[in-house]
Amino acid sequence: MAEAHQAVAFQFTVTPDGIDLHLCHEALRQVYLSGLHSWKKRFIRFKNGVMTGVYPGSPSGLLVVLVGYMSTTKYAKIDPSLGMFTKLSKHLPISKYVTEEGQRIVGGVLIGTGLWIAVTFVMRNVLKYLLSWHGWMFNRHGSLSLKTKIWLVLVKVFSGPKPMLYSFQNSIPRLPVPPIKDTVRSYLESARPLMDDEQYKRMEGLAKDFEKNLGPKLQWYLKLKSWWASNYVSDWWEEYIYLRGRGPIMVNSNYYAMDFLYVIPTTRQAARAGNSIHAIMMYRRKLDRAQIKPLMVLNTIPMCSSQYERMFNTSRVPGVETDVLQHMNESKHIAVYHKGRFFKVWLFYDGRLLLPREIEQQIERILADKSEPHPGEELLAALTAGDRDPWAKARSQFFSRGKNKQSLDSVEKAAFFVTLDDTEQRYDPENSVQSLDSYGKSLLHGKCYDRWFDKSFNLIVFKNGTMGLNAEHSWADAPVVGHLWEHVLSSDPVRLGYTEDGHCKGNPHPNLPGPQRLQWDIPEEGQAVINSSLKVAKALADDVDMHIIPFNDFGKGLIKKCKTSPDGFIQIALQLAHFRDKGKFCLTYEASMTRLFREGRTETVRSCTTQTCDFVRAMMNDKKLKLLKVAAEKHQDLYRLAMTGKGIDRHLFCLYLVSKYLGEDSAFLKEVLSEPWRLSTSQTPLQQVDLFDLKRHPEYVTSGGGFGPVADDGYGVSYIILGEDLINFHISSKHSSPETVGSLSVGHSQRHTTLLGILDVMSL
Repeated sequence: MAEAHQAVAFQFTVTPDGIDLHLCHEALRQVYLSGLHSWKKRFIRFKNGVMTGVYPGSPSGLLVVLVGYMSTTKYAKIDPSLGMFTKLSKHLPISKYVTEEGQRIVGGVLIGTGLWIAVTFVMRNVLKYLLSWHGWMFNRHGSLSLKTKIWLVLVKVFSGPKPMLYSFQNSIPRLPVPPIKDTVRSYLESARPLMDDEQYKRMEGLAKDFEKNLGPKLQWYLKLKSWWASNYVSDWWEEYIYLRGRGPIMVNSNYYAMDFLYVIPTTRQAARAGNSIHAIMMYRRKLDRAQIKPLMVLNTIPMCSSQYERMFNTSRVPGVETDVLQHMNESKHIAVYHKGRFFKVWLFYDGRLLLPREIEQQIERILADKSEPHPGEELLAALTAGDRDPWAKARSQFFSRGKNKQSLDSVEKAAFFVTLDDTEQRYDPENSVQSLDSYGKSLLHGKCYDRWFDKSFNLIVFKNGTMGLNAEHSWADAPVVGHLWEHVLSSDPVRLGYTEDGHCKGNPHPNLPGPQRLQWDIPEEGQAVINSSLKVAKALADDVDMHIIPFNDFGKGLIKKCKTSPDGFIQIALQLAHFRDKGKFCLTYEASMTRLFREGRTETVRSCTTQTCDFVRAMMNDKKLKLLKVAAEKHQDLYRLAMTGKGIDRHLFCLYLVSKYLGEDSAFLKEVLSEPWRLSTSQTPLQQVDLFDLKRHPEYVTSGGGFGPVADDGYGVSYIILGEDLINFHISSKHSSPETVGSLSVGHSQRHTTLLGILDVMSL
């Protein structure tokens, strides 16, 4: 394959006539362009930092204030400092060199700047105060109260024009610590439908004892942390829920996102990779320049953008006790895996980002490479799929020096990871169930050694041009990765496009240096650790039972006619499906965002409520539309409470951590946190609706994404509501559990029937 150009900028040799110096002008040119690119990036970051730091004010606003202020004082002959600057200047050594007019100008500049700073400070704090009110969340769907309308107008008035991605970060309020009394009451309410009278009475006693005795002491420490830290939950959540986990992150933590459901824009693997990689890097450029518009609810209320910071150039590094997230400020290359070989591909040349056809050219070179993997190289990534401790020890022992360290650095410090998969995956209408199930499992775990599960995300491009993502969970939640993926899917076939023969538009580069093959020297002991990790990973992957169901009998349009929340409707349908299958209810987890608060991540909505159980029992005997509406409204209330910082599970989690730090045991907290989430659910929202015109192009509908089961004897359910008539479900469980074995494959048609059964309710 093609090799890189001369890597040094000059060479010299000593001759009898002296030193013979040979300059490589091309190398010097590339060094100059690389430095120029880096300085441009630093300047942009500095400028964005200034713009964000003074928001909702702006430098142009300062200029307007100064010009207006100075003009007024000049023609009105008014001293803006009311004589203060004149008195002060008498004590300055330079006062005799400054005229009275000059003193007036300097005074005007200082007073004008101070006025601008004061106005900016007031606007920012008023905006923070306004954003601390969440009463708008509790308006009935489709209608806004007068109070909410006035509030929205005030938010717009005190928000600056044209916000950048991080403009609102200083105005977003901190996550409040809920009162102990409210959390305990809400927990008991959620536990009631899952316990008999005796169990509930016992738990009620534990809860009341905790509320009265140990709870207030733990609460005091949490309030102290909430005053000091940006978010009292997020750092502990990241560390203890994700980074300290010692089991495999494949299946258990990582999640996936799918391609378009019905179309593949090109069947050329290299071309699809070329457009997608270019689109991802264009998104990174916008991210670096903070040009991405912050996510806004009702186009007015900003959500926290902090999770975007580690999307690129990030890798999870294993440790013996805890992992760490390694983030680079900049990375100019990607790591690519194909048929057991690792490659380093530079994405910049001549001081610019490679165009899609040039990236396709690099991918074609990799696909054409016939070299064999080094010993241990083909299965190397299995280390990232198995248990964390063996990977941490192997990394220290076998990858801490020499060529192994250099190659590992190339992978871990890459912008992201790309797998050129040698299998074909896509939705087949003639075999919809098996084709999508195979596709989903491939994205979730693949062969267990052909994805680098530690990278922030993997782009997976299959042999037939279908693609998808696999994302690591600790650095951010799915909506952030979904935002990137929506940009890629909307850019690929429409904005970038392909030629008639399926190639990326444009021409190959005649002098482009080729990809660099990474070198490995893995000893037999290291290969043994790799094989051991692969064995663990394959057992986990083979145990996953997954089904993906495109449900198009009805969708959001019909559900809204019932004046019911689509999300609440689906959650209740899942409860009904579970009860029909198991004959009992279970603790149910639904993820909700808390990004209305600074550095917010998620909160739990406990979807199995008394109202939902009442409806399900009624459905088993009769159809009850009223109970459906009551249950759906209760679910929406819980969702709103979770989003506005009044959820219970993150609070209980933090109280438990404080008790451990203090060496205090709480029977109540211990029992609550040991309860298994046998039904774990999450909606994948379509955030940038304006990028997809599903009415004109219904074929460009995405499949959404999914994740593995949280409990060994439970289900993982992800769903995405698309347009008016489509809901895609991703359901996972484990073959090894007698509770779930066979229930997905055997009961596939029954799940359609369960959802369709809700339609009978709407006919009342």
